[in-house]
Amino acid sequence: MARFIPKDNSFFRMFSAMSDNLIAGAQTLVNLFSNYENVEQRIEEIHRIEREGDELTHAILTKLNQTFITPIDREDIHQLASKLDDVLDFINAAGARIVMYRITAPPSAAGELAKIILMQCQELQKAVSLMQKNGDILAHCVEINRLENEADLVSQHAIARLFEGERDPINLIKIKELLEFLERATDKAEDVANVLEAVVLKNT
Repeated sequence: MARFIPKDNSFFRMFSAMSDNLIAGAQTLVNLFSNYENVEQRIEEIHRIEREGDELTHAILTKLNQTFITPIDREDIHQLASKLDDVLDFINAAGARIVMYRITAPPSAAGELAKIILMQCQELQKAVSLMQKNGDILAHCVEINRLENEADLVSQHAIARLFEGERDPINLIKIKELLEFLERATDKAEDVANVLEAVVLKNT
């Protein structure tokens, strides 16, 4: 009987809204490092976007609890919503450290990592848009993984340079933590790609 009950495909629209919001947060971060002015105002904008992301996540999980037949497995919907939210959480956490630690001169690597995060988010948006169309999601997942590897190298080289050149131990700790949170955001994007890969394999 279950196959005669229509599946609620509004989940795909909700995931699309989450990915759009994620790009907004990543773009704001890129803009901040590209022109390091009005820092607190831009960080507050990231925080506002992160709160909106929390609301979108909550809306998906609430709908999940109210829906009998879902277009993909329930645990995959839960995982995908949670992992998308994690990316934005780490973007927000990186921004919070800028204000909390009063970082006045972030390294260029921070801007490089922010651009990688944005590119990953753009790939996630494309992948999510293909979920209902049976498109080539895996190609975007591969690119997200490649970008995560690139972020690892950027972060490792930047931290190595930091230990070589930074004489102020307090500043070293601040910058190192900022770079680590940015790099972890790229890890979280890779986690989303892994969920999407699992969904594809499960539904082929």
